[in-house]
Amino acid sequence: MFRFIGMKYDEKELVGKYNVAVPRYTSYPPANYFVTLGADDYMQAVDRSNTEGTKLLSFYLHMPFCKRLCHYCGCNSYIMPRSREELDNYIKAIHREIDIVAAHLGKNRPISQIHFGGGSPTALPASVLKEINEHLLSLFPTIERPEIAVECHPGYLDEKDWVDLTNSHFNRFSLGVQDTDLKVLETVGRVPAKVPLKQIMEILRSAGASVNMDFLFGLPLQTPDSFARNIEAAIALQPDRLVTFSYGHVPWVFKRQQLLEKAGLPEATVKQQMYERASELLLQAGYKSIGLDHFVLPGDELYLALKEGLLARNFQGYCTRRTTGQVYAFGATGISQLYDSYAQNTKDIGEYVATTLSGRLSTFKGYKLTRQEVIVKEVIERLMCNYRLSWSELAATLSCSVGDVKSAVNYNEELLGQMAEDGLIEWTDDGIVMSAVGHPFVRNVAAALDPLMRNTNKMFSKPI
Repeated sequence: MFRFIGMKYDEKELVGKYNVAVPRYTSYPPANYFVTLGADDYMQAVDRSNTEGTKLLSFYLHMPFCKRLCHYCGCNSYIMPRSREELDNYIKAIHREIDIVAAHLGKNRPISQIHFGGGSPTALPASVLKEINEHLLSLFPTIERPEIAVECHPGYLDEKDWVDLTNSHFNRFSLGVQDTDLKVLETVGRVPAKVPLKQIMEILRSAGASVNMDFLFGLPLQTPDSFARNIEAAIALQPDRLVTFSYGHVPWVFKRQQLLEKAGLPEATVKQQMYERASELLLQAGYKSIGLDHFVLPGDELYLALKEGLLARNFQGYCTRRTTGQVYAFGATGISQLYDSYAQNTKDIGEYVATTLSGRLSTFKGYKLTRQEVIVKEVIERLMCNYRLSWSELAATLSCSVGDVKSAVNYNEELLGQMAEDGLIEWTDDGIVMSAVGHPFVRNVAAALDPLMRNTNKMFSKPI
């Protein structure tokens, strides 16, 4: 039976109570728990990954360069090097690192996903990205319809650039629109699209590609009305997926974000109104809500996976069990996500290049999960992705008892009861289901189950 179901607070009070700093949980544990970890530790984890966890291979390529840095950016990004030699050496290092890691991977393991992120991968010529794709595709087989995706900055790409990208093996394009208001873009230091979005969509659609459009809310000068206009314009173009990212303000990590404080940031309640207006418009247009911030067309495989409780997530975003592989990352700052380990390359580009070209890996930190943490990771991922979890299903998946699962997490009945009383969750003997009202606060519920959050001095962004 359901317990403590009610609605104690109105929406404004809920935001006031639960808009506290908690992890985003794109990984478990979050990246700020990483500790010193060397290349030998990573290679041992790579060797284990051939027999533990999924056999699927997901490759992430980190291209850290941008032609200019946006003030809001929370990525590990750097201005494009002036020297062509410096850029060429970085690409050589990527190819060298691929060969080093691939030598330890089972040759029959199939590629399910390749993802280029950054920085801005499209700051580099399409021919460079194509060569990397062909290198990877020459080494391993693929599943049927692997996802080969690239994050695109429309501000620097002309018509020929888009056509070249469609001829470089990519079948999914994420367009970093962020906002269409020129004043907003100028304030945050971002260049607007060089080619009209409608024309970009026509080029990509004619190539048979799937398209994501990414928008960012919570920026200076944005209002619920102005953000709604962004969404209405996007709906008219019918992207397969539309993402409404909540701007995460962490100026203690990225000092450039301090510039936005001077311009003025919207209050949490205004940000929530932006999301609600966007969500209402998208749902009315037939899109389906996925996770924290994604909206997809009804036939999208993410929605089909959600209905079956099979949605997953990695550092690159939401994915299905069909395309979810263990992630092997290449490039400076790249983070690999294996069954029981995370490993991150050095953030220093010069060090990454020199180390890798010498035939060694530049791993400098990461995390080796205990058996308990593997269980907690699965619990939090299920909740964050599918808005529900079943203790008995988790126990079956993890080959342990329900008691083992509950003892691994911070199973606090008083705290869960309070969240149920506030209307965030429905709580049963076999699991937790997020309510519609509770969706924006799923990070809070996940944090309540996280043993690492009992006594932590780590800093996180707020949900709203």
